Amino acid sequence: MSSFSKTRIVDRFAAVAQKLGGQIHLRTLRDAFASIMPFIILAGFITLINSVILEPTGFMGKIINPDTLTTWQSIGESITNGTLNIMTLLIAVAIAYHMCVNRGYKNVIAPILVVLSTMIVVTPLTTTFTPEGAAESFLVSDVIPISYTSATGMFVGIVVGLLATELFIKLSSSSRLQIHISGNIPPAVIKSFNVLIPIMINVIIFAFASFLLNLLFSMDFNTLITSMITKPLSYITTSLPGFLIITSIANLFFGFGIHQAVISGPILDPFLLQNMQDNMIAFANHQEIPHIINMAFKDTFAVMGGSGNTISLLIAIFIFSRRKDYKDISKMTITPAAFNISEPIIFGLPIVFNPMLIIPFVLAPIFSLTVAYYATALGLINHVVVQTPWTTPPVISGFLATGGDWRAALLQIIIIAATVFIYLPFLKVDERVNAMQMAKKSE
Repeated sequence: MSSFSKTRIVDRFAAVAQKLGGQIHLRTLRDAFASIMPFIILAGFITLINSVILEPTGFMGKIINPDTLTTWQSIGESITNGTLNIMTLLIAVAIAYHMCVNRGYKNVIAPILVVLSTMIVVTPLTTTFTPEGAAESFLVSDVIPISYTSATGMFVGIVVGLLATELFIKLSSSSRLQIHISGNIPPAVIKSFNVLIPIMINVIIFAFASFLLNLLFSMDFNTLITSMITKPLSYITTSLPGFLIITSIANLFFGFGIHQAVISGPILDPFLLQNMQDNMIAFANHQEIPHIINMAFKDTFAVMGGSGNTISLLIAIFIFSRRKDYKDISKMTITPAAFNISEPIIFGLPIVFNPMLIIPFVLAPIFSLTVAYYATALGLINHVVVQTPWTTPPVISGFLATGGDWRAALLQIIIIAATVFIYLPFLKVDERVNAMQMAKKSE
């Protein structure tokens, strides 16, 4: 491929990626989810500790008094309440903050408070409760149901966070809606009065919209957004075909130098994280695990050694390659690859703009995700129920992410071995092409 053709391809891919990555709402979502990821990982480890190590009916119950374990579990439960069970509020606040940063809006605290207030305004403060042993349910008022603040209501947090922040920034930018006061007044008070009217208008609009929804259609914001947005999009993004297509397109873009996170992150992450949290909650409550595909599932089985499962390419190079330059580069990149950092091998080998290596770079995750999906569906391995850091080394990540299932770690080893042979024929062809080019140059 000529340098001119490569440049044209780069320019076209870069233009698409720039539009996607630069779109302010997608960028805000990506930044917001990155901000709350530490809370999700913490909740995942607490779920693992409470449901495996401190489980009174588990192996520790034979060593320590079960009542003592139950008492210690209360620490983890309080952490879960402050992380997993308020995930909708956390994402809404994070969106408000990053929208302000991306818009260049200075008074950041105001929209954050507006979004938090709006979330409570659109949330019904009632729930049904059935006492133990009773046949009749009772309506309990003046409570905030966890189903609205946890992962279940995440898309309400996303929609309210985006809409309320955008509306507030637009309203507060109007000088007609600002109250100008003079005198020796603290700056915080001046800022507060400047946004007084926009805050009032913003909260009233959402309160009135919530009232009309309930009056005309007997539904709340959560029900509306779940039925119109969450369920339809979830069927597309987290079904196996849709998930594989989006992941493959993202890896293809990476093959042309455009980081896959720019393409797939804003599209997949909200749904994958919601599925992840549903699984963690079900695992903690000893319920049936609802989802196979989630955030940690992707990290565990499609990012072994980094994007494209490049740990397999490194192994193929070490064992089968005759190219000294490839082996030298692989020696330098094996350490970051052990922690799933693939940029050194992708740009150093390189994989980018190398058609023979781009093909297996896209195919390997398709194979590994499909195998892991059906292994989970058939009960050969446990569902992924713990959000581990994406830098967790392969094999260890499989064991931890599935709540301590050694079979998942073994499956990772099998997948890595199999994908070595996906990379191998393309690696051999790449070496032959390189040898022919070198021979042609020498002539």
